[in-house]
Amino acid sequence: MAAAPAAAGSGAGRGRRSAATVAAWGGWGGRPRPSNILLQLRQGQLTGRGLVRAVQFTETFLTERDKQSKWSGIPQLLLKLHTTSHLHSDFVECQNILKTEGVTKRLAEKNDFVIFLFTLMTSKKTFLQTATLIEDILGVKKEMIRLDEVPNLSSLVSNFDQQQLANFCRILAVTISEMDTGNDDKHTLLAKNAQQKKSLSLGPSAAEINQAALLSIPGFVERLCKLATRKVSESTGTASFLQELEEWYTWLDNALVLDALMRVANEESEHNQASIVFPPPGASEENGLPHTSARTQLPQSMKIMHEIMYKLEVLYVLCVLLMGRQRNQVHRMIAEFKLIPGLNNLFDKLIWRKHSASALVLHGHNQNCDCSPDITLKIQFLRLLQSFSDHHENKYLLLNNQELNELSAISLKANIPEVEAVLNTDRSLVCDGKRGLLTRLLQVMKKEPAESSFRFWQARAVESFLRGTTSYADQMFLLKRGLLEHILYCIVDSECKSRDVLQSYFDLLGELMKFNVDAFKRFNKYINTDAKFQVFLKQINSSLVDSNMLVRCVTLSLDRFENQVDMKVAEVLSECRLLAYISQVPTQMSFLFRLINIIHVQTLTQENVSCLNTSLVILMLARRKERLPLYLRLLQRMEHSKKYPGFLLNNFHNLLRFWQQHYLHKDKDSTCLENSSCISFSYWKETVSILLNPDRQSPSALVSYIEEPYMDIDRDFTEE
Repeated sequence: MAAAPAAAGSGAGRGRRSAATVAAWGGWGGRPRPSNILLQLRQGQLTGRGLVRAVQFTETFLTERDKQSKWSGIPQLLLKLHTTSHLHSDFVECQNILKTEGVTKRLAEKNDFVIFLFTLMTSKKTFLQTATLIEDILGVKKEMIRLDEVPNLSSLVSNFDQQQLANFCRILAVTISEMDTGNDDKHTLLAKNAQQKKSLSLGPSAAEINQAALLSIPGFVERLCKLATRKVSESTGTASFLQELEEWYTWLDNALVLDALMRVANEESEHNQASIVFPPPGASEENGLPHTSARTQLPQSMKIMHEIMYKLEVLYVLCVLLMGRQRNQVHRMIAEFKLIPGLNNLFDKLIWRKHSASALVLHGHNQNCDCSPDITLKIQFLRLLQSFSDHHENKYLLLNNQELNELSAISLKANIPEVEAVLNTDRSLVCDGKRGLLTRLLQVMKKEPAESSFRFWQARAVESFLRGTTSYADQMFLLKRGLLEHILYCIVDSECKSRDVLQSYFDLLGELMKFNVDAFKRFNKYINTDAKFQVFLKQINSSLVDSNMLVRCVTLSLDRFENQVDMKVAEVLSECRLLAYISQVPTQMSFLFRLINIIHVQTLTQENVSCLNTSLVILMLARRKERLPLYLRLLQRMEHSKKYPGFLLNNFHNLLRFWQQHYLHKDKDSTCLENSSCISFSYWKETVSILLNPDRQSPSALVSYIEEPYMDIDRDFTEE
């Protein structure tokens, strides 16, 4: 999946840029040139002049000055650049020198130097080089800098124009994100819990301090919202823009070169100095530069591209702030400054504008790459919607006034109270126009090609709207728009193969159907043959890590329906294949056995811990019916049938011990469990305590079903 966003993991455009702007360091070369050093190298090679300013320094002089001033060998690297920048020299070798991690790592060690660099951003002439150099350094710095140590930070940021602020967001994206070691083992819940304990003793992290520092700057979030929602100039037609976008991306591999060219393009229009960047007329693309025939169209298309890239950075920063400690404060400001209505107005013309598939395929990539600005913007937009909607009443700002009225009408028809958050929504802050943002998203979601990587993010964004306490009105709003049928088509008829997409669709289907009789009727109407039902079961059983949330929701729904006296419910219970399947004890035991067997304390992550909670739901409902001893006895028999007595129940015992450590100190997680299951958290805790009862005479204790020779329940799984 996409490096989320630029690529899926961390955010918009988070890729590392080369250390090319080392030469912008004050003291080397005097007043900085108006173009980036990579462009200077190319120009030096084309003219045969090389990097003329470095020639006046001898290697002996540089070495001596390096020793005296402790410049960590950087001057010698500049001399190497000079040597390789002349006519017929190897441009790739120049780039390799510039990309040497040693340069940025050495600079990163000088914290006072990094802080000093921020002061150079007050000048427009040095802003771009300085910003890129800071970004390079932060990319390799072991310890994150603290923005509250930057002199006059509030004044600095407040004086940025909108273009500078957007570029500054590239730096902020690094400073406000928690540092990641890149080691998969560190993503286990054991490691995260250990890190959280350590963090509690150390106080707020640098990322949290930096987030607070930014939020204290007057007007900061408001300016980000304006940047994110301002309209893009449409003077260049969509087709010509996309064609140029693809052409330029064949050689513009990073934003650093793009920023430099953008500035040069502006200077060209002002001073008509065409020779700064481009080769003379008639030059070919052999040297990596495009034909000059595109020059007359370049500046405008670059401005449009820049606007897209700015929005990537800004949306990423807003997304991180939405997930931080000051989430409620950020939510209030984003609502007040009308970010959601603004994005709604940009949806058709920019965010999800029509395009040809070929125009999005970059040189050296394929249609599944998430590298182009267009694709990355969509992903970052969806991630923002997910963060905005998740467990927050402001999610109703994604609707317009007519759609809010529809929610009220659904509640009235069903004779149930209106959702309080709907009643409390400030109607002046919701989307305008014929459709709200959620409805627009549903429309493009249903048109998305089968193998599109957007499906994962779209499903996650819509699912976040349903998370929390189950709302019948919210479910019906989506059901009326054909969402359930679309999901089932993707799972069954298209036989989706992507595990990520399947997981997101199963999670969404579970939230859509939970406790909703109408949803189960629609399900049975669509899955109307045994053949279709078997395909559906095959998808569920192919990976329980992906489908267990749906299994949990159906199990909870079955329990509620069985305790209701209603003709409509009775009809669904008697006709629905899925409910009949889940109601069978052998089916429940099969799910329970596999859910416990595929996870272990040492491999628990935020993704698969749901398997543990689903297994607990099955046992809690059994306990309600006084069938818990029966289920434990059946698990014991299944163990013996596999010729491994004790292996499953010992593992489950350890998992439940971890569960106590993990959830009894996490208010948010426990609240989510309670809201999503409609089972009080006290009942969760009681059930776990009963299962962990050390009394071997208790019929509901796990130890009663583990034979003494196979007992292994005291293993130390703590990770320091």
